[in-house]
Amino acid sequence: MVRVNVELDLPPGVELLGYERCGDGHGFEVKFPWPLYCRCEKCGAKEPANFEGKNTVYAVRDLDLWGQPSFLIFQPRFHRCPRCGRRQEHFAPFKRKKVMYTYRFEEYVLRSLIGSNEEEVAGRLGISAETVALIVENQLKDDKQIDPKREIKHVGMDELSLKKRHKLYVTVMTDLTDPNAPKVLAVARGRDTVAAKQCLGKLTPEQRAAVETHRVDMGKVYGPVCNDLLPGSRLVVDRFHVAKQFNDVVDDLRKKNHAEAQGPVVEGRAEAFPFADVGVPPRPEGPEARGARGIGATLCRVADLKGRI
Repeated sequence: MVRVNVELDLPPGVELLGYERCGDGHGFEVKFPWPLYCRCEKCGAKEPANFEGKNTVYAVRDLDLWGQPSFLIFQPRFHRCPRCGRRQEHFAPFKRKKVMYTYRFEEYVLRSLIGSNEEEVAGRLGISAETVALIVENQLKDDKQIDPKREIKHVGMDELSLKKRHKLYVTVMTDLTDPNAPKVLAVARGRDTVAAKQCLGKLTPEQRAAVETHRVDMGKVYGPVCNDLLPGSRLVVDRFHVAKQFNDVVDDLRKKNHAEAQGPVVEGRAEAFPFADVGVPPRPEGPEARGARGIGATLCRVADLKGRI
C-alpha cells in the first residue's frame, strides 16, 4: 500500500478530522470553534450559545487539490434564542452567508478571470457562469480593509472582463509579495483611472512607499496611476501581456497584407496550363504506352463487372 502525505493549508482556526475520496474530488471533514455567546437576529438579545445540530452535512467548495475540486465538510449548527425561540444558523468563519464556497475560493475565481471571462472560468472550474458573476458582485460589495501592518512589496493591477463582447470590466489589485500565495487586496468596478486610484487608496502612505514593483498590463491607465501613487516602485510587465500585444500586431499585419499577397480576383473561366508548366511529365507514346492503357481499360471493365454482380 502506498501512503501519500499532503500538507494542507486550511483556513485559520479550522482543524482537520478526516478525509474521504468523493469521485474525482476530495472531501475533508473539519471542525472550527463555536462562539460562547450569540446575538439573536430577531430580538437582538445576546445570550449564551444554545446550539442544536442538524441532521445533514455541508460540503463547501474550497481550493483545488491536484487539479481536482476539494470540499470542506462539516455539520451545521443552529442557535435557539431562549427569549423569543428563534432558531438561526451559525455560519462557518471561512464562508459567507447563503453560499457553498469559501472566501479563498472566491479569490481564486477572481484570479482565474485575468485574461479570461465568466464562461471560460465556469467551464474550467465546473461551476455555473451565474456563480462566477455572483462571486464578482459579492467581492465588489465587500469593503475590504487591508491590515496597516501588512508588508507589501509587489502589487499587481489587472482588469477582468466579465463577458465576451460586453464592456463589463472590474479592476483587481493583488498582493504578489508571496508568489505561492497571492492575496486579493481590493476590487473596484471599471478599468479606468478612478478604479485604479480606488484600489491603491486602500493602502496607507507607508505601504505605498514600501512597494518595490507594480505589475500591470501595457495599457495607458494603470501604469501612470501606479507611477504617481507608488513613488518607489518600478514597472514590471508580465510576459502574458507582452505575448498578447505581439500576437495582436502580427494578426493585424496578416489581415492587412492577406489580400495583397493573394492578388486581385479576376472573374471569368479558368485557364488551362500545359503539363510542362506545372511539373507533370507528358503522357508516354508508342506501343508500350498503348499496351499499358489497354491493360488499364481492361482492369476498369473487370471492376465494373464485379460491381454489377
